[in-house]
Formats: sequence, structure tokens, C-alpha cells
Amino acid sequence: MEIKAYAKINLGLDIVGKREDGYHDLRTIMQQIELYDEIKLYAEAESGGNTDKGQILIGCDDTMVPTNEKNLAYKAARSLFDEFEITDAILIDIKKHIPVSAGLAGGSTDAAAVLCGVNEYFGLGLSEEELIERGAKIGADVPFCIVGGTAYAGGIGEALQPLGDLTDYHVLVAVPDTRVSTKWAYGRYDEIADEGGIRHPDIDQLMAAIEMEDFGCVPDFLGNVLEYATIPDYPVISKVKNTMMSSGAAGALMSGSGPSVYGLFMDEEKAVKACNALEMFELVPKERIFLTAFHNRS
Repeated sequence: MEIKAYAKINLGLDIVGKREDGYHDLRTIMQQIELYDEIKLYAEAESGGNTDKGQILIGCDDTMVPTNEKNLAYKAARSLFDEFEITDAILIDIKKHIPVSAGLAGGSTDAAAVLCGVNEYFGLGLSEEELIERGAKIGADVPFCIVGGTAYAGGIGEALQPLGDLTDYHVLVAVPDTRVSTKWAYGRYDEIADEGGIRHPDIDQLMAAIEMEDFGCVPDFLGNVLEYATIPDYPVISKVKNTMMSSGAAGALMSGSGPSVYGLFMDEEKAVKACNALEMFELVPKERIFLTAFHNRS
């Protein structure tokens, strides 16, 4: 079985509180893009003692990705194998195109794809809602990656409301050659938020623009409060945003906790101009720049 696991960007991300369990309550609008990992599932029935019962093996072409129980795709498969007492062995082969630790939900989307794939491959009969419930236990972005398309998410990301399809834009994603810890970014945000001065994005207006198909207004409402935490320590993010805007982007924003930055362009030529500028100024390696589009459910 072959599955495409799509990356996501945050069109808007606001933090509205911190929970007793250490997680943060969010209001965010997420959008899948046509950048994806390729996942292949190979199952082998238990036979003659040649394989361990319920064995899960992970293969990946990116050495930065763990291939043990720390991998979210492994956790996804293990959760269903244990729940449904699956005794077959399975190999999960992951070909990475989504950069690691980039704010693009690379690990979460792989986990979501494996949940859906194992459910289909073994005929478990779980509904999308039931998969979402299980995905929320693996990671905050996993439920959205199961639903896909464009969606509003509340809570820690598990309370989902699918929105209408976005069109019209070319999406340029640039991933500076650095890694940002999500845990660190949220902790740093808490420190900064206590000092005040945070400008929160208008998630309601952004959602209304999408629902009314007023796509021209979408860039006006882009916003991510985690920029306050990440950009001071990683100024390259601001430089990438400014380069995209000066090249003609309608809007540019950091995705998640970074360091990924995306720009929305009405004109493909301007997006290509931004690609060239990012390379010329050596802000982002060529292999970490992606000119792509929105991926919608329909």
C-alpha cells in the first residue's frame, strides 16, 4: 500500500491559554500543501515463527528520523496493533520530502497516514472520527493530518472544524537550515506573554474570509504568535519573510514553531523571483525551498 502524507502550514495560530497538563490551548487554522512524504506499508502474515507477532519495522531514507519506538509512525501502528491484537508483521517505509523539525507536521502527517493505512489494510473499520480520537493521543497535529484540507482547530488541536477549500495561491515554502524545538518555542512564548505586548491574530476574521471564499483577504489576516518567541533567536526567519514580501508575496508567515516560512503569491513569476532571491542571498539552501500549492480534501 502506498500513501501520500501531506505537510501542513498554519494560516493563523493563536495561544489562548495554558492547561494544567502543560499543553497549550490553541486557536489555529491549518492548511495542507502539495508537499508530501511517501509511505509504503508491507505486511507479512505470521508464519512458521519467521517473524515476531505484531512486529513493526520502520525504514526511512533520512537519518535524522528515528526508526524505533520514538517515531510517531511507529507509535501509530503500535497503538492499532495492540488494540486489535494484530499478529502480522509490518514494514513501514518512509521516503521523506518534508524537512524534519520544521513546523510542517512531518512526523504527525506520517503518523496520520499510518493510522489510516493500517485501518484500511487490515479492515479494522474505524471511522474518521474514531481515527481522530486515537490520533490525538499520539500528537496534537495528527487529528488535522487525518482530516486534511483546510480546518480550524481548537483545544490542543483535536477539536476540528473543516473549512471550505482554498484556491488561487501559489505557495512558496522555505526552510532555513536550522532546527527549532517546539517545546522550547512554547516555553519561550510563555515567558514573553507574561511581559505583554503580544498582538494576537484575528482567527475569526480569517475563518470568515475562507468560508465566504473571499480569498483575496486571507493574507491580511495571517498571524502566528509563536513568531514572538522564535524570531528573536532565529532572525533568519524574519529575513526570509521580508525577502518573500519584497518579491511580491501577498503575505508571508512562519509555520508552527518554525523555522519554516511560507509566502502566498497570486503570480507564479513573483514566487519564482522569491525563490531566486532566497538562493542569491544564501538564506535557505536550494533543496529546502519548495514551490507548491494548497492540497484540498475534494
